[in-house]
Amino acid sequence: MLYLKTLIIVVQLLSALGIIGLVLLQHGKGADMGAAFGSGASGSLFGATGSANFLSRTTGVLAAIFFVTTLALTYIGAYHVKPSAGVLGTVAPTSAPVASAVAPASAAASASPAATSGATVAAPASPAAASAPGQDVPK
Repeated sequence: MLYLKTLIIVVQLLSALGIIGLVLLQHGKGADMGAAFGSGASGSLFGATGSANFLSRTTGVLAAIFFVTTLALTYIGAYHVKPSAGVLGTVAPTSAPVASAVAPASAAASASPAATSGATVAAPASPAAASAPGQDVPK
């Protein structure tokens, strides 16, 4: 994956430099009037209007390559490997903990400070008072 990313970055860099060079080589709109009066553009390699078409088409192709490589780098950069879900839709643990018969009892005893100190927890006065509607709503 690293080689692919490096290759895409190199292609993107070369296309960006090509776009910069081709844009600098192209003539502005004001240069067309000078070429019409014989400034020597008709004797060029591409003809009177051939260079403008060739340069603009090549710039468009390089811009499309730059756009595609940018999207590819975005996709590769945002891709993260996720663990697959099991049959029931829950993620399977990577390693199963070793269970013993003593561990749950000792964990319950150490988790509850009231169990180790011998203190009793007071129960609510009546079950209706504990579950009355509107009791847990902040005022």
